[in-house]
Amino acid sequence: MYQVDAFAERAFQGNPAAVLVLEDWLSHDVMQAIANENNLAETAFARPNGEGWDLRWFTPVHEVDFCGHATLATAHVLAAEHNVPGDMVFATRVGELRVSQREGAYQLDLPCFPPQPLGGELTLALQEIFPRRPVSSFRNFENLFVELSDEASVRSFVPDLLRIRTLHPLGLVITAPGRAHDFVSRYFVPGAGIPEDPVTGSTHATLVPYWSEKLGKSHLSAFQCSQRGGHLLCDLAGDRVLIMGRAKTFMKAEIYLPE
Repeated sequence: MYQVDAFAERAFQGNPAAVLVLEDWLSHDVMQAIANENNLAETAFARPNGEGWDLRWFTPVHEVDFCGHATLATAHVLAAEHNVPGDMVFATRVGELRVSQREGAYQLDLPCFPPQPLGGELTLALQEIFPRRPVSSFRNFENLFVELSDEASVRSFVPDLLRIRTLHPLGLVITAPGRAHDFVSRYFVPGAGIPEDPVTGSTHATLVPYWSEKLGKSHLSAFQCSQRGGHLLCDLAGDRVLIMGRAKTFMKAEIYLPE
């Protein structure tokens, strides 16, 4: 097993993920137990499928449909530790994901999930979390998104995790125009055992089309301003979102499963 800091220039930055490269799947319960033991936002499991790789992701609580940073971490492990050359194709629950190697960095090719309007019930739920009306709010299939007025508001936001937990299975993303970057964001998923995710690739599959339309540009610099923080270079390419990032291996370990 490897632990990798994704979207990081060096160790102790970005978002840590565990990666296991298997010959075949372990049982669902064993993979979930490993993820729970790791207690990281995501543990990724990959296996070869003849044409590329099958890829699954688990939080400490359950299996999830989509995770960008653990995909980048998996590509890094395959390239740096298993000498897999060139581009990689991953078969996942949300379809095919591609990762290209770019001079020491990795470009994720993700499906675009454009913003969708909120229903009345979700609008009322957000009013409990944001007494002051936000600039805008929208959703995708797994998260709610709220635009605040400025970067300072995003950085100073103190999450009420008990209220945010009531949104489960949806997570909460807050975003705003950035000072040194086109936009900034933070991401909270307490219902999945993740109070705040350090750097998140998957949320940018919706943030990028949103800010691309709002700012009138397709190449965007993004920063996720968690405590660890992470910089993402993003492009909107039709119905795909391209995200560039680096990764660093932090740890290698052996797992001893019970007999």
